[in-house]
Amino acid sequence: MAVLCRRKDHQYYDSVTLMTVARQLKSLPGIEDAALVMGTIANKDLLRQVELFTPEVEDATSSDLIIVLKGDGASVRQAIDKAEVLLTRRTIQTKTIEEHLPRTLRSAIRLYPESNLAVISLPGQHAVSETWHALHHGLHVLLFSDNVSLADEIALKRYAVDNNLLMMGPGAGTAIINGVALGFGNALPRGPVGIASAAGTGLQEVSTLLAKQGVGISQGIGVGGRDLSDEVDAMMMIQAIEALQTDQETEVIVAISKLPTPRVAEKVGAKLNAGKPAVVIFMGESLTPSPYAKQIDQGRIIYTSTLQEAALKAAMLATDGDLATVESQLAQQMSDLQKQARNLASLIKPEQKFLRGLFSGGTLCEEAMRIWDEKVRPVWSNQPLKQEWKLPDSKSSYQHCALDLGAEEFTVGRPHPMIDHDLRITRLLEEASDPSVAVIQMDVVLGYGAHPDPASELSPAIEKANGIALENERSLIVVLSITGTNEDPQNVGDQQDAFQKAGAIVLESNAAASWLAAMVVEELILE
Repeated sequence: MAVLCRRKDHQYYDSVTLMTVARQLKSLPGIEDAALVMGTIANKDLLRQVELFTPEVEDATSSDLIIVLKGDGASVRQAIDKAEVLLTRRTIQTKTIEEHLPRTLRSAIRLYPESNLAVISLPGQHAVSETWHALHHGLHVLLFSDNVSLADEIALKRYAVDNNLLMMGPGAGTAIINGVALGFGNALPRGPVGIASAAGTGLQEVSTLLAKQGVGISQGIGVGGRDLSDEVDAMMMIQAIEALQTDQETEVIVAISKLPTPRVAEKVGAKLNAGKPAVVIFMGESLTPSPYAKQIDQGRIIYTSTLQEAALKAAMLATDGDLATVESQLAQQMSDLQKQARNLASLIKPEQKFLRGLFSGGTLCEEAMRIWDEKVRPVWSNQPLKQEWKLPDSKSSYQHCALDLGAEEFTVGRPHPMIDHDLRITRLLEEASDPSVAVIQMDVVLGYGAHPDPASELSPAIEKANGIALENERSLIVVLSITGTNEDPQNVGDQQDAFQKAGAIVLESNAAASWLAAMVVEELILE
């Protein structure tokens, strides 16, 4: 087996192009593995983990392209030349397409003068100036980009509020405007529930769970993860709530955010309480609903503890359902999960003690950690609930551990894990090889912008992980949830079938998957 590396100094390609070409090379006869990455520190670490690190990689920089192939000698030599051909071909195709597209925001506005919304995804330093151009031209903005300073965010949002515009972001990965999904979004029915969210995968989880209840979405407005901070003062959350309160298609409002300070929580609650019936989830370190709910009249607001609970209670409000029925449904689910956990725990050896999570969605990772924290602790993470639980090294798991693989440290120079599964597969097999691991939890997010068929890559990896455990006379429990609908390009039903055939336990929500995973490990502790 040969490993061949070719380094191309000062040649930049975007991460999606490199991922696409790598997949094409992996499908060639005689090729066992292929990696095309820029020479960032994170990518070098990944090459070490998958045993594709060569001396040429050592002093590569983030401006250098690295092509590494593993396979039989003749095939590898042919494939590494093929890699350059494929990259050149994609560059020509991209340039051809770009020749027919506007090259600036101003030219786009001239070409499409009826447009009223701009989606901006550029490096942070460039994103701000383009966002100002868009707002000054009277356009609403979905700012997908990260790395925007807090001062710039505040200034942009103040201008937007003063001019009755939406400035969604920065870091707003999802929005659903008049039925059109922007960024990472799902195929959803139109309906009476409007969502204002400071969490992208939180918006996706709630909206898809509503769809599974037969309830559609009027609008889904992403406001950016920092919007409910004291500094930003919920400017865009308030703007979004006001827009939903005046929207004739919206009958029920759902607000999603991490736990704000009491002042900001009361401000949002007061705005919601003045209008349509609302459901709120403020996610913090505890599953107890927001203590600030008691400080205002709750006549129009239901405070909830999980994304699933928020979706079920919003559906209840939208369909004139019964709150007691929803509470009974959730209680029955907990009872069923506890019984399932006892049965699964009986399959696990005494030395298997720990729970690991590999998440593509930051909000889903946080929700899982909050639920785990009710049963097992501490929960270590690269994005921990408490600073003292932060992993010293995100490349190595420790005890009970949840990784947000969509965090910036993992995505610099490579596609988001909703698109590229290579890193998650590598970590999955590492966790499966650890004799102390009992349960692995994952999320799978479907929809526009996500991988076209996650199960085609993750299911074989789950089978391999189970095989590693069996070879060592252990059982491994893989629990996952799928955020998506049957109308998504990937089809949630087809994905679920594939994962179950691979040996995974598929639950209806991230919250349910998290409860089951934590309950299994709790049973092991109590034995």
